[in-house]
Amino acid sequence: MQATIAFIGAGNMSRAIFGGMLKNGYPPERIIATGRDLAKLADLAELGIKIGTDNAWAMAQANVVVLAVKPQLMQSVIAPLASAAQQHQPLIISVAAGISASSIEQWLGGNLPVVRCMPNTPALVQLGASALWANEGVCDKQKQLAQQIIANTGLAVWVDTQDQLDVVTALSGSGPAYFFLMMEAMIDAAIKQGLSREVAEQLALQTASGAAAIAQQSDVQPAELRRRVTSPKGTTEQAILSFQAAGFAEIIELGMQANINRSKELAIELA
Repeated sequence: MQATIAFIGAGNMSRAIFGGMLKNGYPPERIIATGRDLAKLADLAELGIKIGTDNAWAMAQANVVVLAVKPQLMQSVIAPLASAAQQHQPLIISVAAGISASSIEQWLGGNLPVVRCMPNTPALVQLGASALWANEGVCDKQKQLAQQIIANTGLAVWVDTQDQLDVVTALSGSGPAYFFLMMEAMIDAAIKQGLSREVAEQLALQTASGAAAIAQQSDVQPAELRRRVTSPKGTTEQAILSFQAAGFAEIIELGMQANINRSKELAIELA
């Protein structure tokens, strides 16, 4: 029998996960979603998903509980669920940034299997890149189940330490915004040189999509792919040299470090 999975919070990330599960044939009657407003869950009920506003009720029925509420609300939402968590001992999967597994365990009464997941927004179109980390209470079977659940949104890989999730946050978690910023800058530069916004956007977005596809399908590193496109004394080389002279790599490294620092600060603030 397949696991019953409860989603505490039915926002975009939860919908991305169970949306992928449904597309892959998971039975909707094995999925529970809770929220504060039943009317906003009506579309889920039409899909066959069980809905409700009582989080303790959802936890009592589930083998797996996915915590998908805002980090700032996590403690207030799950602390009242400690009794249900201790009684039923479900696998806990948190997709909230900055909330440590020890905090989640403490708020739920302790001694629980907890998997932390750092997803990203492309999960909404099943092209996500997520990293997972499990505490010592998670057995191999539960690790496999957690990975299967998150893999419904795209790539799902394990990291060795919880601290590495801060690096994942800076890389893939926030990464889509970096690429959007690059696209935005390229589009604006092209418009200044005379292209219409429509044409500039079409070319920039298709270029980004094509470059990502080549990188994923190739058996060589991105650095080598970049070299193959960069002809000596050609136009691409001049742009690359200009980027490098402006400290492009250093700018990216500094930005990611600022992201990591803030992730660690949030863990302390929200503990």
